[in-house]
Amino acid sequence: MIRVLALLALLALPLFAALPTPQEALALAFPGAHLTRKEHVLTEAQAARVKALADGDLPGRWTVIYEARKNGGLMGIGCFDTHRVRTLNETLLVAISPEGRILRVEAVAFREPAEYRAKEAWVKQFEGRTLDPQLSLKGAIRPLSGATLTAHAMTDAARRCLALHQVLYRDAQ
Repeated sequence: MIRVLALLALLALPLFAALPTPQEALALAFPGAHLTRKEHVLTEAQAARVKALADGDLPGRWTVIYEARKNGGLMGIGCFDTHRVRTLNETLLVAISPEGRILRVEAVAFREPAEYRAKEAWVKQFEGRTLDPQLSLKGAIRPLSGATLTAHAMTDAARRCLALHQVLYRDAQ
């Protein structure tokens, strides 16, 4: 029995080791950048605008954004979004360029069974996307067979992060 459990633990190890830490995900998204953690408390008006732009819910008005700078210039921002997929949570890093394009989406936590996790090739379709009607499963984002709830959750998270970027960085200029 102990041998079986040890073997199962070794086989499961790559599933858990495959996800980067939040710091590793930020380093992958913004190589060589200086990262600064910024806390924001949205006003009621800002929260309403984020909800309208994202076309979805906003879990709260407090958020943390990581600004990535290199040679004094803003390379982009990193937004961590934790949300429920089916019955358990997932946390994504959505890295966004100063112009409002997704640079990278990286899962840093996924509590659902591994078979519901999106494959890297599917996640890559978010790269270069902006906050527009095409950023949806009825638009340019292909559905994910066997993991529909994951596809919806990831798309909603990408829209939420892009909406936060719009309100906190683009509208503020």
